[in-house]
Amino acid sequence: MLSILMPVYNERERVQRAIAEVLQTELPTDFELIVVDDGSDDGTRELLRGGDWDGRVRLIEHPVNRGKGAAVQTALGHAQGEYAAIFDADLEYDPGDLGLLMPPLLDGRTNAAFGVRAFDGYTSHSFLFVLGNKGVTLACNILFNVYLHDIMTCHKMIRTDIFRSLPLHSEGFAIEPEITARLVQRGERIFEVPVQYRARATDEGKKLTALDGFRVLATLIRCRFSRA
Repeated sequence: MLSILMPVYNERERVQRAIAEVLQTELPTDFELIVVDDGSDDGTRELLRGGDWDGRVRLIEHPVNRGKGAAVQTALGHAQGEYAAIFDADLEYDPGDLGLLMPPLLDGRTNAAFGVRAFDGYTSHSFLFVLGNKGVTLACNILFNVYLHDIMTCHKMIRTDIFRSLPLHSEGFAIEPEITARLVQRGERIFEVPVQYRARATDEGKKLTALDGFRVLATLIRCRFSRA
């Protein structure tokens, strides 16, 4: 079974559609959807509480906003599947692409698969956003002597037991590079698969900022010189 981990913060306009699209997705295995409301204050929490969700959905709440990383780790702690995948509620990714990540895990080729985004004029947020993504990915490749294409992708699928064993501490967006760094340190070979992506604009609720880029670099450096 696959556990889909969905961190949610102030996504009133999108969360219902995001959940519906995940539930309508056909995957090569049964799945559960663990939705963690991370202290939303825009009405998202009330929508989630009032939703008529089927039995595959479990709702968990943080009393206050703690960050994406904290929400992912909370969801992971409740996962019952053999595999766990992060899927954000912002509709930038296609849930159907989760099915593309599963074959290399199911046939034993890897314990971790990432969905790699192809940025272009239609799908990218901005030149600086793409440049920043490529910059931190390059930094990871240099620091850990690997060759990955997109460490900040939110399409990450990992064996649950291995995911839980990683020493993860980042409570914000830096959870993404931290997961990557810890997998590489374990000697895991990450399988990369092209996936669809369309970044939303800032006025549509894009939350990533330039400051997060510096946090990502700091996280990579910390992981490089520490395994705990």
